Amino acid sequence: MKTILVVEDDKNQLLLYEQELSLEGYNIITAKDGLEAIKKVREQLPDLVVMDINMPKMNGIEAMGKILNEHRKIPIIINTAYSSYKDDFMSWAADAYIIKSSDLKELKDKIKELIRR
Repeated sequence: MKTILVVEDDKNQLLLYEQELSLEGYNIITAKDGLEAIKKVREQLPDLVVMDINMPKMNGIEAMGKILNEHRKIPIIINTAYSSYKDDFMSWAADAYIIKSSDLKELKDKIKELIRR
């Protein structure tokens, strides 16, 4: 079973992702900010990371940089409500950039694509 780390500071959003992705057959681990995400990657080495950007303690862009510095092969999907971050060159290091939506089809499809690599 593939493991996905979902990094999201909104509790309701995190619960939704956890439930929906578990139903897809993935083992889900969670983090509420960038610092916790780095710790979870070091401890559990997930197969893929879904990362929000705007979070307390450490934002998703900074956390992504630190994760990729240590584990270059882990695919990372930026999942944010703000399309403006697409223009931030730091976000280009992500394998995918998805705008949050109540329909998780795009996210689920991208996860399936990246986790097969």
